[in-house]
Amino acid sequence: MAKTGNLQEHKQLIKRKHTMNPLICAASVVGAGLAIGLGAIGPGIGQGTAAGQAVEAFMEALTIYGLVVALALMFANPFVS
Repeated sequence: MAKTGNLQEHKQLIKRKHTMNPLICAASVVGAGLAIGLGAIGPGIGQGTAAGQAVEAFMEALTIYGLVVALALMFANPFVS
């Protein structure tokens, strides 16, 4: 059998409001925001770098293609004998 003292303490615990400390709540929100924000910086930088290098390689390929076409027109001209 349970003691009456324990039963009364249990009833008081149920009646009592359980609230979170506002400072702890604010710190947890700030910590979560920093974790998400700092965690998003790395992938953003990586994607930007990859996209920049892809565009750079594409433009370099177009430049080389233009040079090859120009040389082909200059030196492989069938109309000049």
